[in-house]
Amino acid sequence: MKYVADLHIHSKFSRATSRETSLDTLAYWAKIKGISLLATGDFTHPEWLFLAKEKLEPVGNGFFRLKNILPPENGHLQNITVKKEDVSFILTAEISFIYSKKGKVRKIHILVLAPDFESVDKLNSKLSCIGNLRSDGRPILGLDAKDFVKIVANNCPRLVVIPAHIWTPWFSLFGANSGFNTIEECFEETTPFIFALETGLSSDPAMNWRLSSLDNYSLVSNSDAHSPSKIGREANVFETEFSYDALVDAIKSKDPEKFLYTIEFFPEEGKYHYDGHRKCEVVLSPQETIQHKYICPRCGKKLTVGVMHRVESLADREKGHFSPTRIPYKNLIPLNEIVAQALSKTSECKSVWDMYFKFIHEIGNEHKILTEIPIHDLARLSPERVSVAVDRMRKGQIKIIPGHDGEFGKISLFDEDTVEEEAHGQLKLF
Repeated sequence: MKYVADLHIHSKFSRATSRETSLDTLAYWAKIKGISLLATGDFTHPEWLFLAKEKLEPVGNGFFRLKNILPPENGHLQNITVKKEDVSFILTAEISFIYSKKGKVRKIHILVLAPDFESVDKLNSKLSCIGNLRSDGRPILGLDAKDFVKIVANNCPRLVVIPAHIWTPWFSLFGANSGFNTIEECFEETTPFIFALETGLSSDPAMNWRLSSLDNYSLVSNSDAHSPSKIGREANVFETEFSYDALVDAIKSKDPEKFLYTIEFFPEEGKYHYDGHRKCEVVLSPQETIQHKYICPRCGKKLTVGVMHRVESLADREKGHFSPTRIPYKNLIPLNEIVAQALSKTSECKSVWDMYFKFIHEIGNEHKILTEIPIHDLARLSPERVSVAVDRMRKGQIKIIPGHDGEFGKISLFDEDTVEEEAHGQLKLF
């Protein structure tokens, strides 16, 4: 079975998340996005776990489905039909570990996958003795990451531990401000338990391939969504038996016949791709940062060092290194952002979502529209600029002002001087 899986999202009990998030709403958006397997997120939070146990039933393969799906009260979702078998869930959580090691404060985020509620309850019981799991959907624990892995290995060995968004400056394995230079430095003797790494929005696989030390690890990509409409912006595509064990095997084996490809942001669009200062509106490449001696040229304070800079500092290979044994990837732009550019609107305005759902109803789910549907079929629907934009995205014909210091990058699919020509299909490279 071929399917799209997004293994990292958050519930409404995590900070800075949508209060409208429910398992029912997530199921509708999964159908819209073309996602067959979606993370529950936040299984460490008592209230969200209670809701998950009330709403979900095991399928018998390590995944779960909704016992029943409540219809949406209003909006575009009312016109979407979702059956129980359309969307499955996998139990997941992200945990923040803040601790001191080798004279430095470390802040590491870790993603955990689980096959059943029994394992989740056992892990939560252990973790509740260490910190307050009720405080946030992504709890903060003062525990060394390697000691957490020991707890999992000794008590719930079927759980999968994946370092999350490994390059993010503030909270990650390789983060410039609080991370480590190697996986072994962080996990020590528990390193063999780790077999996958999450690239995060600000890096793509090609950037990670520049480190030979990561060759033995699978690279997964997930949305880390904080609201239902953001799920699937990064994801993984598998062709395996539809089960927890088969999923884990596909990730662990790095078999390209089972793990087909990952769905990626253009990494420049990520919030921490380049260096800079958001308040000062300063965006710098790694080379420019070095020239400025890591000091903001406007305010004189230390710059936030981004993902590209950190990759450059740890890489032992030149840019462009490629191995045919690696899992492929596709850089995509969310459909609502594409429609927004076609309409010259903001991505969250009503007219954009009206057009977005027109394409969903007429042609199919978002993943198919972005990756599979022929451009001439998309061009049947107006405005034609949407099909032009999808074509440009597939060809990588874009401009991007890189994201930095917590601000997303800005993608441009259209050259304002050639709007008329592009609307008639005369595509031009920037």
